[in-house]
Amino acid sequence: MSKLVWIDGRLTPRDQARISVFDHGLLYGDGVFEGLRQYNGRVFRQEAHLHRLFASAHAIRLEIPLNRQELSQAIDQTIAANALKECYVRVIVTRGVGALGISPIKCGKPSVIIIADGIELYPPETYRSGLEIITASTIRTPPAALSPKIKSLNYLNNILGKWEAIDAGVPEAVMLNHLGYVCECTAVNIFIVCGPELATPPEESGILLGVTRGVVLELAGACGLPARERNLTRYDLYNADECFLTGTGAEVAPVIGIDRRLIGNGAVGPVTKKLMAMFHEYVRRAS
Repeated sequence: MSKLVWIDGRLTPRDQARISVFDHGLLYGDGVFEGLRQYNGRVFRQEAHLHRLFASAHAIRLEIPLNRQELSQAIDQTIAANALKECYVRVIVTRGVGALGISPIKCGKPSVIIIADGIELYPPETYRSGLEIITASTIRTPPAALSPKIKSLNYLNNILGKWEAIDAGVPEAVMLNHLGYVCECTAVNIFIVCGPELATPPEESGILLGVTRGVVLELAGACGLPARERNLTRYDLYNADECFLTGTGAEVAPVIGIDRRLIGNGAVGPVTKKLMAMFHEYVRRAS
């Protein structure tokens, strides 16, 4: 059965899903999006994701033509129409069709698009054996230029970092901020384990405050693992006992090497394994 995509209130077969070439989301990356996961037939942390979507839209003066309840119902409708129990959901809001030129005033009604499908950021075996990653030379856009809290359709900065990972033959790249501190990876947050402590870059470093990142911090607190949000350097990464990545698509993904240096003993560590197991149990219990 062909996948169905929700576009402005209508479910359309995937191969017929279209937007105008004059949509400013396409022309200028003017829009916002969210990625959600469904486990056991329920969308995980939907309220947190929708809150971030509406906050991102508000920050760029984009009015979503649905309220939260209507958007939630549209998400449920899209998932049901595709007969999915476990899936990834992408919600996109574009500025809408307008004239050539960047002025958003010339745009009409914003468009809302909902896609429900599978996702696989990294091969399944890497969750058992761990990922090797690099540090990108491309730095994250400074927060003073564009707030990282805005999850916009323009991911060019991240894509350039991703190209560096691809060229290096690895699946992911760490991006530093304008001060040289560790920020995040191209589409996921990063954590390290140093002795008894879990550490991750703070909000002011220029990260996107990931929903999965927040869940992992909650789980760490629940099991008595000290967790700190603090500035990290490459030195901290190289000398960490363990490292892992978090994200809606990635969930909790172990890292065993950075810039051709082994992390710890080069195997998935016990803290990472514990948090991976706790996360998988939690999302299915909470869903």
